[in-house]
Amino acid sequence: MRKRKRSGIRRRYLKYTAALLGLALILSILGVGAYVRERLTQATLDKYEFMTERMGIALENLFQKSDEAMEECILYDDVQESLKNQGLEAVNTIALSKYFAYIDLDHVADYCYIDNKGNVYSKSYSDVTSETIAQSGFEDYLGPEYSRTKWFWAKDTLFGTGDEALFIGRYVRSLDYAHEPGMLFFKMEDSFLDDITGMSQELVSEAVIGLVDGEGQLCLSWAPDGFQTGDEIGKMVASKIGGTQAAGMFLNGEKMQGGIVSAYLDENSGLTVFSFVPDSVLNKALVPVLLVPVVIYLFVIAIAVVLSIYFSRRFTKPIQVISDAMTGFDGNNFDRTIQLNTHTELDEIGQSYNAMLQNIRRLLEEIKAQEQELRHTELNMLISQINPHFLYNTLDTIYMLARINKEETTMRMIQALSKYLRLSLSKGSEIVTVEDELENVKSYMEIQQIRNQDLFEYSIDCQVDESSAYVLKLILQPLVENAVKYGFCDIFQGGIIKISVFEKDRDLYLRVYNNGMPMEMSVMEKINSMNTMSFSQLKECFPDKKNGYGVMNIMTRLRLKYGEGAGLFCEVYKDGTACTVKIPGGGQEDACEK
Repeated sequence: MRKRKRSGIRRRYLKYTAALLGLALILSILGVGAYVRERLTQATLDKYEFMTERMGIALENLFQKSDEAMEECILYDDVQESLKNQGLEAVNTIALSKYFAYIDLDHVADYCYIDNKGNVYSKSYSDVTSETIAQSGFEDYLGPEYSRTKWFWAKDTLFGTGDEALFIGRYVRSLDYAHEPGMLFFKMEDSFLDDITGMSQELVSEAVIGLVDGEGQLCLSWAPDGFQTGDEIGKMVASKIGGTQAAGMFLNGEKMQGGIVSAYLDENSGLTVFSFVPDSVLNKALVPVLLVPVVIYLFVIAIAVVLSIYFSRRFTKPIQVISDAMTGFDGNNFDRTIQLNTHTELDEIGQSYNAMLQNIRRLLEEIKAQEQELRHTELNMLISQINPHFLYNTLDTIYMLARINKEETTMRMIQALSKYLRLSLSKGSEIVTVEDELENVKSYMEIQQIRNQDLFEYSIDCQVDESSAYVLKLILQPLVENAVKYGFCDIFQGGIIKISVFEKDRDLYLRVYNNGMPMEMSVMEKINSMNTMSFSQLKECFPDKKNGYGVMNIMTRLRLKYGEGAGLFCEVYKDGTACTVKIPGGGQEDACEK
């Protein structure tokens, strides 16, 4: 016969070992990665936030320097003279035009000053006029303030270059008289703002740095090689500033698509400097840290697999011996034992298997003997203790004496007892019709009525064919006896016993109800639990045999005759107790012989 293919415990052990080690590797990498990433990210954030703050402070210093240069220009004598009504002489006009080229402010690309009379002072080659200044719209950038230095990023429509640049402007007012102010504008080179990143070259090499004005316009940006400009980043930063944003650091390490951003708002200039650190910078330090545990775990996995193969071969050989012995057991040969000498728990398994074989053989023999004995014990006891013919003749003699003396009650009792005994013996048969079983219990109840005058009344409702339905004999009488003995123990009259026989779901049910004292819940639960007990447990259920012996006897006989499908169930009501016997197969005669 072809042998069925099996996986084998050794192969499964190796699979599970590899799976567990792989899972441990993945979880360790995830755990270490999450921890290291968090720590490295926080350290990187702290570093770049510090650098961003330094750039913001550098931006403030630049504004302060430009403000001081503006104040110096306003205080210059020729500037103040130009605001007076008489104006400057030609020599002083030329000198003033050259003066602005030598102010203490670096990276000035171009300049122009227009006094309150429309005179323009600029470089000698410049063609800036008062009309040019008016058309440029730069005066609007100076705002309503009396005299305050303003930075603004705009297209150069003043000097005619047309490029975007940073402009510094301010109203120039007389210190002595209330005249109309003049205006001073400086166009700054892009290198003017390089001082912002001068102390953060590391930041410039790894992150995107940019300047955003108050209107959300990106002024300048510095990006590492191969990285996109900061237009989108600048728009996001500008949207976060808002009208009420306080000066100083904000967006401290805020996550956005592709990285994290920090920003610093200079309230004086209205510009915001920001730094955007890409995820690649955050992750580049993570790879070498994770590489170490990966290499270690791969090495451990390799060693573990080799050792697992070696030890699995040693320990699975005796397991295979046990498996072959169990698989080859045919249920008949109880002498096929196994012998192991591994000095491990497998030896105990082998010994337990050998002991199990002997126990199975012994139990099978005991079960066969006990079943045969239990099937005939009750009948043999009745037959051995009672001589039916002698008993019937004696009862007939007593009946005739009672009839002669006209003892009606005695006559009724003797007739009921005679019928009860005759039906109980049933010529040695264990199976009787429902009709005979009902006649038997009816005789028993008549005897009890005579003994306990006016104690109870009874009724019988049979909804099946009495002559064609069969049951195990003497199963109703113990239930009626318990009803009289325990249910009616505290009453003297008014008792009711109702016996009903009916069929449900192709099973036969015999129900005995009494309106006496309800059964205790603990007793009911114990009786109902007997339906799932083994024979040995049934014997231990009522060990003293003083109480419950009749119920245990019924349950044992039902189980032996009908198997697991039979049962005895009790139900407790406020006004009494009902006990129901279930006979599988609808009480058919062939079902009784199973």
